[in-house]
Amino acid sequence: MKRHLSHPISAYDTFVFDCDGVLIDSNRIKTEAFYAAALPHGAAAAQELLRYHKANGGISRQEKFRLFFIDILGYSQLPEEAYEQALRVYGEQVREGLTNCAVAPGVLELLRHLPEGSKRYVVSGGAQDEVRWVLELKGLAGFFHGIYGNPVDKLELVRRLEAAGELPGSRLFIGDARYDHVVAENFGMDFLFVSGFSEFTDWPTYCSQNRLQIVEWLDQLALD
Repeated sequence: MKRHLSHPISAYDTFVFDCDGVLIDSNRIKTEAFYAAALPHGAAAAQELLRYHKANGGISRQEKFRLFFIDILGYSQLPEEAYEQALRVYGEQVREGLTNCAVAPGVLELLRHLPEGSKRYVVSGGAQDEVRWVLELKGLAGFFHGIYGNPVDKLELVRRLEAAGELPGSRLFIGDARYDHVVAENFGMDFLFVSGFSEFTDWPTYCSQNRLQIVEWLDQLALD
């Protein structure tokens, strides 16, 4: 059954998309990479990092590994060599996994039906060069006016776009994490939660409390 937003897709002038779990089926790949990178420091600590990661989608890998070493492992200051090694292992495993990941259901149909002249951006918690590479690989990059990611935080990325006048008119943010909604709310944007690949386990309660509109997959979204 097709779901209708409070405003039809044709009513929006600007669209901002998260990448992982919204455009491509990559959440599981990144979760497995976090675990592999943290495992040399113990299975219990690696599981604790996974719990934080799943509850905080959209936060950069740099911040998650900083928290891993400081808050979970208890280092008084960041151990630079171990931190950089964790980032290397994570990045290598993610890039390998992304090569084979699928485009999420309904993405191509939606992108082809967005209003002519509308602005379209990707704002991701993933590494910017990595996000641009995988969206080019999957044939999606050409649909967007800009593709952005870390090391700049999502909130700052959207702030910069707004300051540059790149988010005109009515705006819709499409994401699958709590932080995506936080960013959207900061800029008065409508929000659509995509639940199908989300690893945010408490999303039903969160979406209910915040009265968010939900689709499991984007192919359930009415385009008229």
